[in-house]
Amino acid sequence: MLRAGIVGLPNVGKSTLFNAVVANAKAQAANFPFCTIEPNVGIVSVPDERLEILSKIGKSLAIVPTRFEFVDIAGLVKGASQGEGLGNKFLSHIREVDAVIQVVRCFEDDDIIHVSGSIDPCRDIEVINLELALADLDQVSKRLDRVKKSLKTNKDAQIEIDALEKVVALLDNGKPARQAELTEEEAASITHLSLLTAKPVLYAANVSEDDLATGNDYVEQVRKYVAAENAQVVIVSAQVEVELLELAPEDKADFLESLGVKEGGLAAMIRAAYTLLGLRTYFTVGEKETRAWTINAGMLAPQAAGVIHSDFERCFIRAETIAYKDLVENGSLKAAKEKGLLRSEGKEYLVQEGDVMEFLTSA
Repeated sequence: MLRAGIVGLPNVGKSTLFNAVVANAKAQAANFPFCTIEPNVGIVSVPDERLEILSKIGKSLAIVPTRFEFVDIAGLVKGASQGEGLGNKFLSHIREVDAVIQVVRCFEDDDIIHVSGSIDPCRDIEVINLELALADLDQVSKRLDRVKKSLKTNKDAQIEIDALEKVVALLDNGKPARQAELTEEEAASITHLSLLTAKPVLYAANVSEDDLATGNDYVEQVRKYVAAENAQVVIVSAQVEVELLELAPEDKADFLESLGVKEGGLAAMIRAAYTLLGLRTYFTVGEKETRAWTINAGMLAPQAAGVIHSDFERCFIRAETIAYKDLVENGSLKAAKEKGLLRSEGKEYLVQEGDVMEFLTSA
């Protein structure tokens, strides 16, 4: 299961947002730094309206969405790379996740203390990114020295040296390791380092409920600041999401409409985190269940089958496949099949987003 770490400076709404992401989470939310010390973990369903539609077509008894693990990580402060605040403990927790969601405070509230004394989202982003870069630079520099010493006895060392030198050049200039132009071999040689700045990042601009629909000047500052790295910014209101948890389902739509939005920012954030890692979804539909399956972009049909069970990949014969849109437009698999829309795909088929599939195997 893939993991996203929710990070940010103290008191930006990080744990409040986590409580909303995972309705049953018990993460403490309080108005003092380092309220979160040990990371809180929660598993959430990735929202996908296609599941409900497919389940009706398949007359399924159950719906099984794909899932994602979120980790609420302790607040970071300036100097963490040198051990300030929770220092290296915080950084080690980030190394364990696949992607980072950086929560940025974009709201005014005199009752909630800001660790730096004022609201400045770009400064906050810079603090976190700099600390991550400094931690990476220290790790990469030490590793580079060790690998150079092994060059005479390790024929593969040069590949890693080349990769590390490219990363050091970026980090020295304040740029993240993920921007390094590495060959496949070079990238593989430093994967074991789990570099903090190599992880994809999504910025969650946390606003007041009044700004959820349109954002505000702080959000625009964030968008401009992160534009250089082509990063995505999602507007969320942690407080709104908490309020939504307390409402009956029939009242949620009215509440959101009163704020000028159709959905909270949470659903958008979860979807964005899911796609941030280059993931795709395909479906299986039957009387027992309609289910979403997560695959990496670029997977072929046998690999996608292997997500269900390794034997399916090993014994793969073919995949009966239909596009989600074609199935929905025709209302049933039978009607779609009569129009020739149900395809028989072999081992070289590149699975597409939203494919509805049934695998035939020799097992």
